[in-house]
Amino acid sequence: MAETSMQPRRGFDPALLPSVIRLAWPTMLEQLMQTAVQYIDTAMVGALGTAATAAVGATTTINWLIICLLSACGIGFLSVISRASGAGDRKLVRQASAQAVLMVLIVGGALTVLTTVCSPFVPVWMQVDRPIQKLAGQYFLILYLPTLFRAASIIFGTVLRSVGDVKTPMRAGIAANLLNVILNFLLIFPTRTVTLFGHAFRCFGLGWGVAGAAAASAVSYVLSGVMITLVLWRHPALSPRGIRLRPDKTVLRPWWKVTLPLVLQQFATCMGYIVFAAMINRLGEISAAAHTIANTVESAFYIPGYGMQNAAATLTGTAVGARDRQRLRALGHTIRAVEITLMLLSGGLLFAFAPWMVRLFTKSPEAISLGTTVLRMVACSEPFYGVSIVTEGMLQGAGKTRIPLRYNLIGMWGVRIIGTFVCTRFLGLGLVSAWGCMIANNLLVFCLYLVLLLRGGTEKLIDPA
Repeated sequence: MAETSMQPRRGFDPALLPSVIRLAWPTMLEQLMQTAVQYIDTAMVGALGTAATAAVGATTTINWLIICLLSACGIGFLSVISRASGAGDRKLVRQASAQAVLMVLIVGGALTVLTTVCSPFVPVWMQVDRPIQKLAGQYFLILYLPTLFRAASIIFGTVLRSVGDVKTPMRAGIAANLLNVILNFLLIFPTRTVTLFGHAFRCFGLGWGVAGAAAASAVSYVLSGVMITLVLWRHPALSPRGIRLRPDKTVLRPWWKVTLPLVLQQFATCMGYIVFAAMINRLGEISAAAHTIANTVESAFYIPGYGMQNAAATLTGTAVGARDRQRLRALGHTIRAVEITLMLLSGGLLFAFAPWMVRLFTKSPEAISLGTTVLRMVACSEPFYGVSIVTEGMLQGAGKTRIPLRYNLIGMWGVRIIGTFVCTRFLGLGLVSAWGCMIANNLLVFCLYLVLLLRGGTEKLIDPA
């Protein structure tokens, strides 16, 4: 569609705010709940001792990789469906939804078999201490038995978001997280006397320990997957009922074009995190503890950014599908302005409350001091990182995922990994230098996106007719 003779909207457009906020806040609340439950899970398992904590944390990296793979599949469908929705192609929307069902069955089923077969060997591959390898393998097996439901939750949740239904994934996530906490309380610990508000009462418990923590998470995945699948099946625009579940090239070709770069990006990023963490672990116990705590604290302050990224992807895909350049241009300015404001606020809170937040996880004065320093460093870079997040979301919605792949590879491996290696191994510097390299990575990616935007990158999201 050609540009009209009207003056195009170029700046912040308040009329877009309701749509942005409507799509962003449920995702933020869902992620906030997930972060809170992560804190609670860590505390509950930590009460069992260091061996239990180590067994649960031993396969965290594998968990990241699997979630990244499923998320990439979901974003691929979001890009296809949001653009089809913007173009008014209802048939293609339902076809893409049916292909998402097919992909959940294929990918979810394959991952279930793979993780089940590999569960005894994963702790060995991850070089877990021999005394806890069996415990870690048991935890991994139970956790990934319902991978099919987990795939349904992640992929179908993203499909629903692609047409603006952000409340269903939020409700499913909140229900699953609450169930997880309740089951943790009942399955991890044995029957015991609990004191609450000054009153003692007998609380039932099975005392399964680490296996109980895995079972609680597994049941919560089943609940979330079932809830989201039922909504998708009944959805007026997305329901795949009546469509044959066989590969459809009209959907899978554009889906694969978006998904493959995302999978490569997520894999390269996760591997970068592994190498980065390994280099920091060599710095000693205090540095490793401060790094782990700072990462945990920092994750809560990125929630606004990733909530806005989801809104950016969905709204961009719709605008691109409708070939509405004016709306796309206004959306870019508006969503970046909102994101910068949120991340300024988030960064300010992180800077101010960093010492208090670190003290929640450790009593070591050295770890508190070091953790506070690196958190205050990264707090100053939050607004720049926020611009990168929402710009990446816009590119995902438009199906331009090769650009984020290139930028993240350059930043992660060209700056963070090489820089940290040089600083820690050759210059003898510590954790502060490693986090400095991480911040330099974020700033470089921001600069690359800024150049893209200044060269008219937003307008180029719409391919020539």
